[in-house]
Amino acid sequence: MSSAVTEQPPSTDLITLSRHVLHDQLRLGAAATGDLTLLLIAIQVTSKFIATNVRKARLINLVGLAGETNVQGEEQKKLDVLSNDIMVNALRASGKTAVLVSEELDNAIIIEEPNRGKYCVVFDPLDGSSNIDAGVNIGTIFGIYAVRPDSKGTIEDVLRPGNEMVAAGYTMYGSSANLVLSTGSGVNGYTLDAALGEFILTHPDIKIPPRGKIYSFNEGNSMYFYPPVVNYLNSIKYPKTGSPYSARYIGSMVADVHRTMLYGGIFGYPDDKKSKSGKLRLLYEAFPMAFLTEQAGGIATTGTKRILDIVPTSIHERCSVFLGSREDVQDLMKFYESKNA
Repeated sequence: MSSAVTEQPPSTDLITLSRHVLHDQLRLGAAATGDLTLLLIAIQVTSKFIATNVRKARLINLVGLAGETNVQGEEQKKLDVLSNDIMVNALRASGKTAVLVSEELDNAIIIEEPNRGKYCVVFDPLDGSSNIDAGVNIGTIFGIYAVRPDSKGTIEDVLRPGNEMVAAGYTMYGSSANLVLSTGSGVNGYTLDAALGEFILTHPDIKIPPRGKIYSFNEGNSMYFYPPVVNYLNSIKYPKTGSPYSARYIGSMVADVHRTMLYGGIFGYPDDKKSKSGKLRLLYEAFPMAFLTEQAGGIATTGTKRILDIVPTSIHERCSVFLGSREDVQDLMKFYESKNA
């Protein structure tokens, strides 16, 4: 009797990101112009380029400080600067953008004619880059708005609630490069096949479990946390019944949220006595992640209100962020409600 294992041949019907977004365009029929598809293809090309540079950053000395600080007062890494340049140049060259907002730049970029298109892209070109030396996953975060019908592209086109975004996503760079994307009809995940040079659909229709068993908070700031957050964390660390939640905090928003998207639980970066407005940037961190979370069936809140309903007043505005499994986030919100009762 043979004990040999019969291996299945690899699938020859690979669904690439380009194929997938083109299929979505065909599904929309006459309502689709193809501009968003071309813009998303430009973004995936930037992700491939950045992924290549992340892998060889130490070899080509891209991890040292660039000698400048960004608008947030943080020292810029060389790879931060390079990633920002890659994105700005690719998005401008696509001919599909009118306004660009980057974490690394003080001011918005208004695209000049004849390269101006009808979309605005807000992005953090390389979130968590200070973790490169430790081998921690880092990533690119982006959100996309359509220019208002009566506008040719101004700052007002991005100072709008996150619920008006038409697409959002992130690319995580680590042992593999994973691109997670939503165009408003669910969330899909793609993995870069380096041999083919293509992002392949590997996580179709991502759904966040209704409840998880993991929490991701920077408890190094716990002495500054407000009572609702302290009380919630105590409730999951010292439950009256059942097992306590496990702490899994990496310090890279993309990596922490990616894990929450796949396995459930709650990610939190609250406002506190030290950071009264919150730590995360609304336009290019909180909005895209909230958009993806809701599209995957989860909840994203400041603790007291839906993140996607906030109207920004400046491009680098900050806010409190809690997102993840519906039941977990609802539990946290009850602590805020009891405080205000």
